[in-house]
Amino acid sequence: MRESAFVKANISKWEEFESLIAANAKKDPDQLADLFIQLTDDLSYAKTHYPKSDITIYLNNLSTKVHQYIYRNKKERKNRFVEFWKYELPLIFWEHRKEFRISLLVFLGACVVGAFSAAYDNDFVRLILGDGYVNMTLSNIDNGVPLGVYGKMAQTDMFVLITINNIKVSFFAFALGIIASLGTAFALFQNGVMLGSFQYFFFSKGLLLTSVLTIWIHGTIEIISIIMAGGAGLIMGNSMLFPGTYSRMESLRRGALTGAKVVLGLVPVFILAGFLESYITRLFDMPNAIKATIILGSLAFMIYYIILYPRKLFKNGIQQ
Repeated sequence: MRESAFVKANISKWEEFESLIAANAKKDPDQLADLFIQLTDDLSYAKTHYPKSDITIYLNNLSTKVHQYIYRNKKERKNRFVEFWKYELPLIFWEHRKEFRISLLVFLGACVVGAFSAAYDNDFVRLILGDGYVNMTLSNIDNGVPLGVYGKMAQTDMFVLITINNIKVSFFAFALGIIASLGTAFALFQNGVMLGSFQYFFFSKGLLLTSVLTIWIHGTIEIISIIMAGGAGLIMGNSMLFPGTYSRMESLRRGALTGAKVVLGLVPVFILAGFLESYITRLFDMPNAIKATIILGSLAFMIYYIILYPRKLFKNGIQQ
């Protein structure tokens, strides 16, 4: 088609867009979307057949103006803050379940490595946890309070320090995803080895059940959240490695944004874990039944919110 014929056939449609923007008029969303699709089709046609023409420049500028007009007038959903945790974050868990599954496997594998290493090398626990911590714990065991470390600091101070540290660890695990996901995998492996050797240390002293019923009061939420933060790092790293139809930079931008949402969404969970560790874990005389209830309740909550609820949203056709 000759350029003059192309312009004549479509000029009325473009003028409608121009007047719509100039008047800042309201229009039916379906009609607006339809007009915008037609405009982008015209722009694509012009770029193909008249790449250096003024009409191509005009359509490109008009498309930019219309895009800005649509999003400037797009109404934000009400209760955006609530809907983030109710819909957006769970749907990210579902959409990127592969990355979170890999994060879990890397962490569990590292736990096994840590436990076996501690079993076959008497100095391994000291290497990982440090002589100071091991000596202090051995002294606590001799004094009948094997996990007395959790009662040494003032509750409020402990809550603030632990919460900030856990959030820093999660952001660190996420940020390392920029190194082609390898940095995140290393952070997960490091934390997993530490946990595995830590638990074996108490097992070797005949205190496995005591440690589990104490540490996992807060550890259930804390460890799962760290694994999810690792998944966020893998989302970012994999978006750079496997950009798909996007440019590598655009894919990385999208992956980083999605991962950041996950880490930010975990902040309230880390606050809860910090509260449990600072105020509840130190209650060593609390009945084992209550401890087990807290642990199992925490596990059930995390499984529901991370796995079952996102699957339910997906099956109900709810999308971001």
